[in-house]
Amino acid sequence: MINLKNKNIIITGATGGIGNSIVDTLTSLNSKLVVTGTNEKKLEQLKNKNANLIIIKQDISIHDELEAFVEKCNNELGGKIDVLVNNAGITKDNLTIRMDKKEWDNVININLTSTFLLSKYVIKKMLKNKFGKIINITSVVGHTGNVGQANYAASKGGVSSMSKSLSLEYAKKNITINCIAPGFIDTAMTEKINDDFKNQLKSKIPLDRFGSPQDIANCVAFLSSDLSNYITGETIHINGGMYFS
Repeated sequence: MINLKNKNIIITGATGGIGNSIVDTLTSLNSKLVVTGTNEKKLEQLKNKNANLIIIKQDISIHDELEAFVEKCNNELGGKIDVLVNNAGITKDNLTIRMDKKEWDNVININLTSTFLLSKYVIKKMLKNKFGKIINITSVVGHTGNVGQANYAASKGGVSSMSKSLSLEYAKKNITINCIAPGFIDTAMTEKINDDFKNQLKSKIPLDRFGSPQDIANCVAFLSSDLSNYITGETIHINGGMYFS
């Protein structure tokens, strides 16, 4: 039922496990994609898989460059941005009394401030086209909190709250803003967790397993499509039942 033909989409953080699945899924549904990241080797691998991808290397932590980056994306997409997927994010975990200001600032600047600025500049383009969708990838941690992740929880919780405000501001302009909050997903990050701790985590998940990147990509595809046109200001939780909003 989902076909994204004629949808022009920007994806940040395209080279990670979840980002890769989002790119593959949206490509298979006939969308036109601009993807970005900072790892040139991984960006080249994405390009080798799909020659039609438009690759723009961009460090989204450099805030002064983001308006020009969005302008470049807009030009590459023929002046029509339909969807922005804010997937890029980082962690710098530490207990609060040991967390220095740099660890706090880095996570807030990329996960929250960069998401705000990219949304702001893309919304300006969407207003001209009287249509658009923004999909922000947050985290279950933004709703539950987690030991050693005060900065990450604050950044992702901030994105969720910000998205509600943006959705109220631009709903009448036919621009929808929603979040997807993954729980524990099988990626390179969770592969580093030792087996005992993995089992402890799984015991808190009613479905008794971690999710897959494809689970997130499927939801991104739905929210990118016209099937979701009456949904805005929402956070969709994909966590196997470990948290109910």
